[in-house]
Amino acid sequence: MKKLFIAALFAAMGVFAQGIHWEKDFKHALVRAKQLHKPIFFVYSRHSCKWCRHLESTTFRDPRVIAALNGSFVNVVSYTDENDYTPRKLMLPGTPGLWFLDSSGEPMFQPVQGAVGASDLLRAIRIVEKEFDKRAMRQRYGNKR
Repeated sequence: MKKLFIAALFAAMGVFAQGIHWEKDFKHALVRAKQLHKPIFFVYSRHSCKWCRHLESTTFRDPRVIAALNGSFVNVVSYTDENDYTPRKLMLPGTPGLWFLDSSGEPMFQPVQGAVGASDLLRAIRIVEKEFDKRAMRQRYGNKR
């Protein structure tokens, strides 16, 4: 029993240590999202942004957020101070900016701006997952009720 507990503990630590699986290239993220039939979680960020750092050190380290994002999304981060490619329509006047995009890169909702807490981000993730599934069903079967 003790060995089982230790193994489970190390497995949980491994998942947490891995963190969010980030794509650095937006175009590659689009290809993966289409292949996997998943929405995209896009973060518009900056290394010198206090609230971007706060978001990374709190919300993006929450095991529930990590599991939800890695399980249901293709995640991509674009750093303005690294000149990462960002589609013009996703550029915001401030950072951090959190976008939920469909698999073709089109915004599903308005962006969330600022360092949102884990519970609020998880609520948003659930809404996006439901909407994405609803849109996929409509595309597949039409607007029949």
